[in-house]
Amino acid sequence: MRVLRMVLCWLPGALALGLLVVCAVAVDRPGPERFGATARGVLPAVAVPVKRAAAASGHDARVAARPRIVPRGTWLAGAETYHRDPVRYGDRVKAVFLHHTDSPNDYDCADSPRIIRDLYAGQAGGGATGGKEWDDIGYNFLVDRCGKIYEGRAGGAAKPVVGAHTQGFNQDTAGIAAIGTFTEGTPVPKRMTDAIAAVAAWKLSLSGIDARSRVRLVSSNDLARFRTGTPHRFFAISGHRDGYETFCPGLALMGKLPEIRERAAALQKRR
Repeated sequence: MRVLRMVLCWLPGALALGLLVVCAVAVDRPGPERFGATARGVLPAVAVPVKRAAAASGHDARVAARPRIVPRGTWLAGAETYHRDPVRYGDRVKAVFLHHTDSPNDYDCADSPRIIRDLYAGQAGGGATGGKEWDDIGYNFLVDRCGKIYEGRAGGAAKPVVGAHTQGFNQDTAGIAAIGTFTEGTPVPKRMTDAIAAVAAWKLSLSGIDARSRVRLVSSNDLARFRTGTPHRFFAISGHRDGYETFCPGLALMGKLPEIRERAAALQKRR
């Protein structure tokens, strides 16, 4: 049966008015294709489920419902765009890496689009914006404290778009960024974790991956926690720091990962 096709935090410096410090020092640095590639090109990461049951036939009955996702065009409306083609796609999303944006937590959720635009300018902008001139925002999705999910990187929310979020492990994974800073002891809103679980459950179920399972990924970059070519078993829903030496997504959010996995599995009707 043919399988369904479908990077501590980076510190770009102060954005406009010095408001945001963004999570992604650990992304693959843009190379010739400017899409999470290294200067010498990309060695595709290989990821396969450790448990055969994760991709067992008949998994289609357990595809989680797609949550409401605010389209990219909504938060980009009226703003300068920096996206550079081409969009790169993997085979399928086999794991999700969780991040935080290392920005303030006391925002009004109505201001989330502006926050995302600032993150975008910091990653993909250049010149007067002081951005890094990447090809696009690195995260595939962003979630605010009210539980609203936003489409990040261009290419299609349902497709296996290669992001720039976890050094060495961008291929066939998705990056989800929680808007805020979640260091040890910081409260993590339940609406946020529920939304993270919902989008993770949906993306993983499209590939037949149990949200509680482990998958085997192979590093494509020596700057990752594991040198190029080194395989490692990750949880299907992991934290940024699992793949790179970083504090991201913060100890508070890391502590929520078991709960998020269980919630996502329930949404996949796996229990």
